[in-house]
Amino acid sequence: MAPAADAVPTAPTAAPFKRVIVNDKIRWRENLPFWAVHVAAVVGAIWVGWSWQAAAWLIGSYFLRMFAITGVYHRYFSHRAYKTSRPVQFVLGLIGVTAVQKGPLWWASHHRRHHKYSDTPEDIHSPKQRGFWWSHMFWILAERYKHADYSNIKDFTKYPEIRFIDKYEQWIVVAAAALVFAVGGATGLFWGFFVATVLCWHGTFTINSLTHVWGKARYATGDDSRNNVWLALITMGEGWHNNHHYYQRSARQGFYWWEIDMSFYILKTLSLFRIVWDVEGVPAHVRDAKISPQRERVAAARAAKAAAVAAVIPPPQ
Repeated sequence: MAPAADAVPTAPTAAPFKRVIVNDKIRWRENLPFWAVHVAAVVGAIWVGWSWQAAAWLIGSYFLRMFAITGVYHRYFSHRAYKTSRPVQFVLGLIGVTAVQKGPLWWASHHRRHHKYSDTPEDIHSPKQRGFWWSHMFWILAERYKHADYSNIKDFTKYPEIRFIDKYEQWIVVAAAALVFAVGGATGLFWGFFVATVLCWHGTFTINSLTHVWGKARYATGDDSRNNVWLALITMGEGWHNNHHYYQRSARQGFYWWEIDMSFYILKTLSLFRIVWDVEGVPAHVRDAKISPQRERVAAARAAKAAAVAAVIPPPQ
């Protein structure tokens, strides 16, 4: 088996609070393909029609590529939450590109920056700073983020094969679409590629736009990250976002058994066959160490109420 890629620290340190005002120009003309995929998904789905074959293509493609983002781009390329061999690393990167969210270096570099500046003015997609639509998708279309600063991802830029798929990701996407069409015809192309791509896009985007607004905060993380079970279900575990911001090195984002995390279950299955290994979990003492200020305030209020009741109602003799 090929040697594992070198391990590096996973969680960037927090940066000083610094307000940066930038006129972010949206690249409307250059991003016409982004909108064209949405149109093709709607028109193509109507034209081809619904069938069990369409459902199979949609479900299979959606969850394969959602895992490519959650289990590969996020938990491996961004956070190094597990290890694998160099050949498998390359294959995982190729699968990740088929999700049509640009290359692994671009994706992971921007994500590491998000964690470094989470919910401060320099956060690339904070709903607190720029609102819902910016954090959901407009940041991707902005001139400012067309390219990534690869200085924060040198652990992967050293691999020429990863640089290759990052550079030529558009051609890999075209080849993937052609392969789907060759195997599944029009049904496979429209339901398995276009519709699944759009749904995977917006499922992923909800982690940027909604999990910093909608849900509950178990831990004090210094930002607005939240846990949301509904978003966890549609994103294969990414909705446990407050957990993730609290302990970023963990490949398991659903910290408790009832927090469903399909990406982690797949990674653990792959580890049984030594395709990946050292799949990081969350130690119990870390998981149970802290609670958020919100929960502390609730607990304090309950204690104060109990004390007030006890002061006016004498205890039984």
